[in-house]
Amino acid sequence: MSDELEDYILSHSEAEPEYLYRLWRATNVYTIHGRMASGHLQGRLLKMLVEMLQPQTILEVGTFSGYSAISMAEGLSEGGRLYTFEINDEMEDFTRGWIEGSDVADKVEFIIGDALTEAPKLGITFDMAFIDGDKRTYRECYEMVMEILRPGGFILADNTLWDGHVVDHAYDSDHQTQGIEAFNDYIAQDPRVEKLILPLRDGLTLIRKK
Repeated sequence: MSDELEDYILSHSEAEPEYLYRLWRATNVYTIHGRMASGHLQGRLLKMLVEMLQPQTILEVGTFSGYSAISMAEGLSEGGRLYTFEINDEMEDFTRGWIEGSDVADKVEFIIGDALTEAPKLGITFDMAFIDGDKRTYRECYEMVMEILRPGGFILADNTLWDGHVVDHAYDSDHQTQGIEAFNDYIAQDPRVEKLILPLRDGLTLIRKK
């Protein structure tokens, strides 16, 4: 997508909240992998999907700087709760400050730890999940989420096109690419779910548990 077309899309979409713009800027200035933040377009999509699906409980695997967590929490109705796990404890000070300083801080539970082992311990049946953690463990994460997701619940999986590497054999030996490819192939054949890959940013897969 050209920069001109991207600018056109953003100018004709819901405006990015000023707080999230500042978070996006800070993420790119103070972290090494700033592009991992969801950003304007995906952030507004996440908020709208939450508003459409009306989950009361959301699980996020991979908080990073908190952009996606805040975006989804904006769409939660009264009493809704989002539980977000970040395995990298070096992100805690940066991310916790931004989440706690947001208008939706009371809707977000930010947890440092491995969601694969810790999320099931919450004892919660989730309505929706957003998977955006280690690409090498996407399939394992998916199976964990399926165990604690209600029938009819939704899973969103980010980065499922992986910069186009999923169809570029030059990256066949890359472990992250292998993880995404294994996940995509597995989901495509899983009769327990309906699925659709959206070519948005780096690929976003929408999954509905039957």
